[in-house]
Amino acid sequence: MATAQQMAKSESGSFLLKGATLVTVSDGTFAGDLLIADGKIKTIGENVSLPADTKEIDCSGKYIYPGMIDGGTKLGLQEVGNVSLTSDHNEIGDFIPHMEALTAVNPNAVSIPVTRVNGITTALVVPSGGSFPGTAALINLIGYTPDQMHANFKGVVLNFPATGKRGWWDRRSDEDIKKESEKAMKTLDDTWKKVKLYAKIDSAAGSRKKVLEGYNPAMDAMLEVANGSRHLLIEVNKEADIKAALKWIEKSNVNAILTGVSEGYRVAADIAKASLPVIIGPVLSIPGRQSDKYDAAYTNPGLLHKAGVKVVLRTSSYENVRNLPYNAGFAAAYGMGTEAALRSVTLSAAEVFGVADQFGSLEEGKIANLFVSDGDPFETNTNIHHLFIYGRKVPLESRHTLLYEEFLERDPGLEK
Repeated sequence: MATAQQMAKSESGSFLLKGATLVTVSDGTFAGDLLIADGKIKTIGENVSLPADTKEIDCSGKYIYPGMIDGGTKLGLQEVGNVSLTSDHNEIGDFIPHMEALTAVNPNAVSIPVTRVNGITTALVVPSGGSFPGTAALINLIGYTPDQMHANFKGVVLNFPATGKRGWWDRRSDEDIKKESEKAMKTLDDTWKKVKLYAKIDSAAGSRKKVLEGYNPAMDAMLEVANGSRHLLIEVNKEADIKAALKWIEKSNVNAILTGVSEGYRVAADIAKASLPVIIGPVLSIPGRQSDKYDAAYTNPGLLHKAGVKVVLRTSSYENVRNLPYNAGFAAAYGMGTEAALRSVTLSAAEVFGVADQFGSLEEGKIANLFVSDGDPFETNTNIHHLFIYGRKVPLESRHTLLYEEFLERDPGLEK
């Protein structure tokens, strides 16, 4: 009897997926075959011949999609929300950009197979906490170690100073809120000045820098942000805060990605003018203000997309990352459209993370992260039939499926 934690092995080799409808994202939708070899998409076309030592999979009447990418999760960083020992995404300290989320990922987390059997092959894992809580990392959802899972993107997280009340429970006066936000903004500006100075000293020191500077891992982690070679993921949500963040980004000249952006629709034109991508979510959420319409979160991605902003979707979850396609489905239904919504969880995400040469669409030469389904993955009645990550055929098993099989025909138990 299999336990809930046991998983079948993934299968390596060459695979020919025959007779499917290929939803390439980058180059339209058409009927054809897809050959996987050496972990990559080797051939796409009609009537592709079966090479030697290749397993043929009949995909007649089915669809092949690129694997979906979640733009922000706690996947592998947290197991049980109410058990602190299973949470490893929030470290002590306000300025700790050197805390790497990748090193804390548990490749054996129960929620990873639960997630990937729904067509999600890649996710950004994001730390939480203080102003600079650490460095996020993009991972593929297979591997024995975090390094095997790493999908070649990292970005430092900044929780931008927030104004306004934190919720209905916030009893601070308007004056106290203003003082705290001004203090937080001054702290951010002072921190950034120190980062720029450290980067200047580092550049001048060259090979002598360790002798001159000593050991400063937090500042070392900010060097690539300071020179623009690493993104700064700026978490910001309220309208006024987004406007303040846009001004700070322009002044500080950082390579920024806006995340959260729950009121982005209120300043969509400003974000588009700044040419900044956004990572939004969860879409399946309630309004942020009592005065908002019920569908404010649903329509936000579509309004930003129509304004010309590149949109990526996220679940911002750890146990329900599997619901990414349904977040995208709501975005599609509430103004974004199916094509744009699909792109937001595939190719647009890959472009924003700088890995579009490897992931995000069905193209020859790209890594074979893809799945085969019997319908639109945004529909809850669609089933995933085959899943590939790094070109490996991944079993469609999870804790859910194993428990279902166990209890479907369960033994009534031991006799007393």
